[in-house]
Amino acid sequence: ARLPGMRERTVVLQGFSKAFAMTGWRLGYAAGNEAFIGAMNKIHQYTMLCAPITAQMAAIEALRNGLKDMRQMVAQYSYRRRLVMNAFKEMDLPCFEPGGAFYAFPSIQDTGLGSDDFCERLLLEERVAVVPGTAFGPSGEGFVRCSYAASVANLTEAFKRMANFLRRVRVKKKVMAPASGLPQATPREQ
Repeated sequence: ARLPGMRERTVVLQGFSKAFAMTGWRLGYAAGNEAFIGAMNKIHQYTMLCAPITAQMAAIEALRNGLKDMRQMVAQYSYRRRLVMNAFKEMDLPCFEPGGAFYAFPSIQDTGLGSDDFCERLLLEERVAVVPGTAFGPSGEGFVRCSYAASVANLTEAFKRMANFLRRVRVKKKVMAPASGLPQATPREQ
């Protein structure tokens, strides 16, 4: 809104769920041009009565005194993100560094397993739960979603188990792969 002419054309929408880790409170706000906010209020008054008073009071407290806690939380998630990215690098799982939420989406394509099979086996064999990339659409095949909204101790243990799983899967894939240099059978020869 600092650019010329943008102040009157800008609306800021903010939710407390992500900004202050107040998930479940279902509270947010809009700030902007008075005429636009007035029009939003007309629509809003017919969709809900009001946010619960306790949620409003908690939001006010978060705005007044929650910035220090929020900064500490952001620092903790930044540390966990670095931990996750280092673990994936050590496990040879390519992954773009997350920039927003606390989820990473590494590629598991080199394992030879589909996303669903990978997740099911990792859960059954190592007791580590990740979400198949296919849960987010067909282009998610070959990827898994991993949350780093857990303690550092739990993340460290999960990565140890995941590394064990990957070693087994990759060894099995190498054993089952045809020896290089040998001619492959064509469909007619089979």
